[in-house]
Amino acid sequence: MNIRAARTSELPVLQAIEVAAGRPFAGIGMAEVARDDPPDLPVFAAGQRAGLLWVMAGDADEPVAFLLADVVDGCLHVEQVSVHPDWARRGLGRALLEHAATRASADGLPALTLTTFADVPWNGPYYARCGFRILSDPEVTPGLRAIRRHEAGLGLDTWPRVCMRRDLQVP
Repeated sequence: MNIRAARTSELPVLQAIEVAAGRPFAGIGMAEVARDDPPDLPVFAAGQRAGLLWVMAGDADEPVAFLLADVVDGCLHVEQVSVHPDWARRGLGRALLEHAATRASADGLPALTLTTFADVPWNGPYYARCGFRILSDPEVTPGLRAIRRHEAGLGLDTWPRVCMRRDLQVP
């Protein structure tokens, strides 16, 4: 397994990984989330062009997980990290987060941020185990507030959501 930049030819594969990774939400009463469409190909392509789309490649060098990021309010914001369920519970998501943290730190960015479901075991509690903390309302930056407004417009506020941050050591 290795982490590398996503290739253009792999962007549809990342969509398929996202769809598969969303299926478990149906089993916890979040069928609407399970049915969500994956990010459009132009969204993945923009992340790829910015150098902020990484994949975890399996033995045949095929993607089995990915992390898509963006810079929001001076921090590296994790837009999406998804692991195909066939590869879940092997530390791939955590490895991608560590890769993003290393990249952000090297780029002089002070933190990773993300928004997520507060109570879904593989969301909020998982990210807390990975060193993220829930931001209090005054700590939520303008860019994160804009992301949360967008998410609310998509109906994601049907379930509790939070903004989280992991501070990094900048060299």
